[in-house]
Amino acid sequence: MRYTALIPARMTSTRLPKKPLADICGKPMVVRTAERALASGAQNVAVACDSEEIVRACSEHNIRAILTNPDHPTGTDRLSEAVMKLGLADDEIVVNVQGDEPLIPPEIISAAAAALDASPECAIATAAHPIADVESFLNPNVVKVVLDKNARALDFTRAPAPWPRDAFKNGPAATLPEGLPAYHHIGLYAYRAGFLKAFPALERAPIEAFESLEQLRALWHGYAIRVIVLKENLPAGVDTKEDLERVRKIFSRQSSTSC
Repeated sequence: MRYTALIPARMTSTRLPKKPLADICGKPMVVRTAERALASGAQNVAVACDSEEIVRACSEHNIRAILTNPDHPTGTDRLSEAVMKLGLADDEIVVNVQGDEPLIPPEIISAAAAALDASPECAIATAAHPIADVESFLNPNVVKVVLDKNARALDFTRAPAPWPRDAFKNGPAATLPEGLPAYHHIGLYAYRAGFLKAFPALERAPIEAFESLEQLRALWHGYAIRVIVLKENLPAGVDTKEDLERVRKIFSRQSSTSC
């Protein structure tokens, strides 16, 4: 199996300015993330970015970077441009690894690619893990995915789903009923390059606009999405200064040196 790992990165983070270039034990965060992608076994790894500064930082660490339009509305649009510039064939697999996830396990990246490779009827593969508590189940910031018998996505929603009608007939209980197939969607994606090429021209779905979930556009247009179910969530990414310090401490322990 061959696949490309693409890492979208942009400089306009409001909570953490110049986030892709944040230092983690001597290397920019986007480089640390790219190294995870390389460790996954991807044949090609590239950063799709909006800044010459990111290109230079990647080049200093022998990481390929592709300069893309800074005005893309979504990360998927940025991937689409990168795929066109790389000249990938429609059937090639591309794994989207977010540039602010320097702790992502390499084996999860390859697992997403393998799931799509084994599902020729699907255009996308993604991941989820079981929801174990009522608080997460009811939280609209925890996106849920509902699966069919073949582990393909039937729906993505911020609402509690599937709703346990009998168990919650008097309102939500303190615990979830045993066996409830409730899954928290994880934002890791593998795509066929042909889908990424088509994505910018796809009409935005009404359900996508209300839920603010981009993956609903694919379902609305009839694209099948394969879902791998992990035992637990992925390590948290970096959104804030506190997140950055947490990740630095982890890298410091791993390298046995001070960062």
